[in-house]
Amino acid sequence: MKKRLIGFVSALAIAVGGSLAVAAPAQAAPAVMITKVYYDSPGSDTRSNSSLNAEYVRLTNKRSTTLNLKGWTLRDKTGYTYKFSTDFRLPAGKNVYIHTGKGTNTSAHRYWGRSSYVWNNTGDKAYLRNTSGTLIDSCTWTKIGNGYTYC
Repeated sequence: MKKRLIGFVSALAIAVGGSLAVAAPAQAAPAVMITKVYYDSPGSDTRSNSSLNAEYVRLTNKRSTTLNLKGWTLRDKTGYTYKFSTDFRLPAGKNVYIHTGKGTNTSAHRYWGRSSYVWNNTGDKAYLRNTSGTLIDSCTWTKIGNGYTYC
């Protein structure tokens, strides 16, 4: 009887073994995520400052604490790079918008100071890296759509 029971349990374990596998732990979400890229500002691309500033990337702090982004970079495939060169504290759950054009930096809006567009309308990739250069998040789009993408 004992041998039969052991054989039955062994057969059962083999039969359902796949469903007893332990799942791998889920990848933790990045501390800061690229949550939206407005790559094609509304209207004609006139290179006016208001048109340039309608092109932006939204970053969101997904942690429950404030993070200092000093030294972090945001760049495109070409290599155009925005750097948080001074202390910039992004509160928990809050957003910061990095606009392409010129403006006065605030706690929610940062300005790249460029006089030409960064993000390609027909496809590009945004990369967010921390101070040590580690890729924290990225966002890709491959064709023109509504002019923006959620990541």
